[in-house]
Amino acid sequence: MKITKIILLIAVALTLTNCASRYRMIAPQNINYISTNENSGVKLVYKYDLLEKKYKKKELKKGVKLVAVRLTNNSGKDVMFGRDAKLVYENASEVYVMENEKAFKTLKQSPASYLWYLLLTPLNFYTTETNSNGFQQETSSTPIGLVLGPGLAGGNMIAAGSANKKFKEEMIRYKLYGTIIKNG
Repeated sequence: MKITKIILLIAVALTLTNCASRYRMIAPQNINYISTNENSGVKLVYKYDLLEKKYKKKELKKGVKLVAVRLTNNSGKDVMFGRDAKLVYENASEVYVMENEKAFKTLKQSPASYLWYLLLTPLNFYTTETNSNGFQQETSSTPIGLVLGPGLAGGNMIAAGSANKKFKEEMIRYKLYGTIIKNG
C-alpha cells in the first residue's frame, strides 16, 4: 500500500510539472544578431536559439531550427528571397527552408494533450483518525479532483492555445520565403 502511494505521488508530481508554456514574442527587429555573412551586396545576419521551454523542446525533438534573419540589400537591384538570394551550406548545397505554416504545425503545443489532467478528477483527500481501539477510521473525504483535474486541464489548454496563437501570428507576419527585398 505504501509503495502505491509513493508511485501515485511521483506520477502526480510529474504530471503537475508538465504544464503549458507561454510564448515570448521573438520580435526580429529587436534582436542582437550575432552571425553575419555578405555576398554580392546582400548582407545576411542571423541568430539561433530563439525559442523557450516547450517550443525549444519540440524544436530539438523534431529536428527543426527556427532562425531569425535580417537581410540588407545593397546589390543595386531588387532581390527575391528563395529565387535570387538563397541560403547555402559551405559545400554549396542549398539549405531547405521550411514554410512558416509547416514550421508552426511542427513546433506548436498540443492543447489536447492536457486532457490527461482529467484523470485526476476521481482524486479524493481522505482524513483518518485512530479510535480508542488503535484502529484507523476514515472520518471524511474531500473530492479535490473535481477542481484539480478540470482546472489543470482547462487552464493548460487555454494557455497552450493562447501561446500557439501568438506564435502563429508572428510566424505569418515575418514570412521570408518569396519576399522581395528592395534595393537599399
